[in-house]
Amino acid sequence: MISKSKTVMTFIVAAFAVFLATFNETFMNVALAPMAQSLGVDGLAIQWVVTAYLLGAAIMVPISAFLYRKVPTKILFLITIGFFIIGSLLGGLSKNSFILVLLSRILQAIGSGMLIPVAMNIVLDIAPREKLGFYMGTMGAMTTLGPSISVILAGALLNLTNGDFHILFWVFGALTFVCFVLAIFFISNVAKLTKPKLDIISVVYISFALIGIMFSISFVFKVWWIALIAFVVGVIFMILFVLRQKKLETPLINLEPLKVKQFSLSVILNMISLIVVFAFNVLLPMYLQNIAGYNPLTASLALFPAIFLSCVIAPIAGKIFDKHGPKLLLIIGFLMMFLFSVLLAIFISTPSIYLIALLYVPLIVGSALIIGPIQSYGLSSLKPEQNPHGVTIFSTGFQIAGCIGASLFLGIYEKLAQTTLPSTSFLIVGLIVAFILCVGLIISVVLTSKKAQEQVLKKEDSAAPTLSSVMKTNVYKININASILDAMQMMVEKKISGMPVVDDNDNLVAYLSDGDIMRYLSKNQTNIKFAYAFAVTNGNENEFNTKVEELSSLKVSDVATTGPFFVDINDDFGEVCKKLANSHKKKVPVLENGKMVGVINRSEITKYVFASCLKKEKN
Repeated sequence: MISKSKTVMTFIVAAFAVFLATFNETFMNVALAPMAQSLGVDGLAIQWVVTAYLLGAAIMVPISAFLYRKVPTKILFLITIGFFIIGSLLGGLSKNSFILVLLSRILQAIGSGMLIPVAMNIVLDIAPREKLGFYMGTMGAMTTLGPSISVILAGALLNLTNGDFHILFWVFGALTFVCFVLAIFFISNVAKLTKPKLDIISVVYISFALIGIMFSISFVFKVWWIALIAFVVGVIFMILFVLRQKKLETPLINLEPLKVKQFSLSVILNMISLIVVFAFNVLLPMYLQNIAGYNPLTASLALFPAIFLSCVIAPIAGKIFDKHGPKLLLIIGFLMMFLFSVLLAIFISTPSIYLIALLYVPLIVGSALIIGPIQSYGLSSLKPEQNPHGVTIFSTGFQIAGCIGASLFLGIYEKLAQTTLPSTSFLIVGLIVAFILCVGLIISVVLTSKKAQEQVLKKEDSAAPTLSSVMKTNVYKININASILDAMQMMVEKKISGMPVVDDNDNLVAYLSDGDIMRYLSKNQTNIKFAYAFAVTNGNENEFNTKVEELSSLKVSDVATTGPFFVDINDDFGEVCKKLANSHKKKVPVLENGKMVGVINRSEITKYVFASCLKKEKN
């Protein structure tokens, strides 16, 4: 357990890391044109700087779930940041080598693909449950802030250096070095390591699946038949991956969370909002530069008010989620995004950049009301041990959403622009986006409806532990005619404090515990309750030794407790607690139709009570 102050600092470092990872997703995109000119390559070649980054990051996301459970948190975090630093140094020193620039971006992509899920898992492990919405809301703000700020900063730096893209590598390298130093002091080993084994075949399957699907999205409006082949290959490998995960004892990604309706719909809603954010973050600056004639810095600054307000709103939305749940946030968020995506598309040809900036604000603020709360809502439906896999699924969705939003909608716009006016093309794209948001609005209404919430509560109630699900079925028992020495030897070997006693027909007839043995040793000694207390008193030591010798010659029947000390498998926990209290036992046998089927102990009851109380407190 880390202190409250260190929890806050760990959260700040993790949020900064997510900001850097998402910041780097689009940081180089503004420099593609001067980069191609400086490196002497054409547009098709330079596009691989973007494509290779997206693919590399997407492949590393699933592996991060394995690494989070395998490698100590602090070491993993530092190694991940190290990929950013090495990639930045390589890019800064690349001069005019396209191969080195491409390699540097691949190294950074490895860091980005791991850092986002690792940082989010750290936050899930340290965040107080009652403040999960605030913490995840802030992390959601970072995923919006990063790509948006990067465009502005990149434009400003390129203006200052006359288009020298190397400055971007050096600046990003400096930022990641700061994060590395902070991580040394404030990141702790918070993950519970399970030492899983890496299934290489699963890695190959998911890699080809994501490469095929994301490559097809990027090329669908360039070379359609290549995109189709890539998509089919991607789907085939995805099916192979899913089938293999079902066979593995420790899958690379546990897909069980997707069977939880609350989680799976949350992933869809999160992707819808991210697709829209990525689409407008790429299309709007490009339109303002190429069609409206604004310089890159001015076009980027038009986005800043929306970015700034979304970062302010996101933690507030998280606090509202913590108190009132997701319903109003999701509905209001999707309504805002739907309405203002339509208005922005309609008024895109206005000569006033201020109106564009004003219309963009509620659109992005709407996404801030959705992203953090929907991630919190989805992850809260999972068991704690499923969280790393849930985060991996969300993070993979982030990469795919980024590819769809940036590549697919840019492709649609460019295809339409070949036959229509740019403003008309933007309008059509805006209406397509609005339709997707309308679908998101409908899903959010269904997900947060009263009926859906009642089903969730009913499912939770039905999942409440029963004696059959909590009791231990591997019961150690002893015959009534066995010696006490046999019983004591079994207690030592099996590391148990008591056991049911059965007759020759395996019927339950008594119960023997270490307390029964202690009571025999202290018999007739009213001031002594335990054997060790007898031994340290001023009483007759020989008397104690005599009683030990007597005990070793007795049978189980001479010491064990008889009476109504069992419970029925259909009894509720209240009855179990009563039996445990009255018998002064740590555990009690469980019968079904007169036959013993298990034992239930105090610790399992305590765990159930604690879990119930903490759950009610959270709600």
